[in-house]
Amino acid sequence: MRLALAQLDVEAAAVDSNLDRAEDAIREAAAEGADLVALPELFDVGFFAFDSYQREAEGLDGEKLTRMREVAADAGVAVLAGSVVEDLAESEGGPADDGLANTSVLFDADGERRLVYRKHHLFGYESAEAELLVPGESVPTADLLGFTVATTTCYDLRFPELYRDLADDGVDLVLVPSAWPYPRVEHWKLLPKARAVENLAYVAAVNGASDFGDDALVGRSAVYDPWGTTLAGTGEDPTIVYADLDPERPASVREEFPALRDRRR
Repeated sequence: MRLALAQLDVEAAAVDSNLDRAEDAIREAAAEGADLVALPELFDVGFFAFDSYQREAEGLDGEKLTRMREVAADAGVAVLAGSVVEDLAESEGGPADDGLANTSVLFDADGERRLVYRKHHLFGYESAEAELLVPGESVPTADLLGFTVATTTCYDLRFPELYRDLADDGVDLVLVPSAWPYPRVEHWKLLPKARAVENLAYVAAVNGASDFGDDALVGRSAVYDPWGTTLAGTGEDPTIVYADLDPERPASVREEFPALRDRRR
């Protein structure tokens, strides 16, 4: 599988421009042979545009996700539309809760919805996210291109038990759309790699490359293999990061180094 991480410059509350950038990145990556393109956290409104969350929220069949689904199908590439502000009341078949969620949706190359993940751990440190959003309760997986895929979101990286549960479910590729800001650069470089090493899985962390005035994102999107080796990475500027993943690699590493079997509960 050729994976592309679209490290986008997301403008605060500039939804139309942000969607245009996302579509352009998906089509560019597809033209470069990508099988799966992952977008960063809240690529629709920008993480720090808290005043826009309610106004721009839509259900799973709203215009924003419909556009990403259609682009995926037209370009013939799987897309992680991760993430957007979801209005739970507008999502048919969603949770019983009303309110807003930080929601990632995985579409396959036919535009079919394969999983929906709502961010579990909402950031409360100098942030309004925990006040405005409802946390997710389920961690779905999907079989895609030879991998068992799951997605988590940004702050989730600080909670290793979530990733261990995914490993127990057979997940061998975790996609992590994020809006990770300065000054916590070293945390961003450490945590995705640690989650890969602990669970002997691929971890692909896609960040934004945005300046929101008092807050700026660190960029540095990267892909780590099951040994924690950096397969691809970048700096802080907008770009697309590519990495070729072997679906047999996680099982091979887990057989060679069976640390997961040695756990004591």
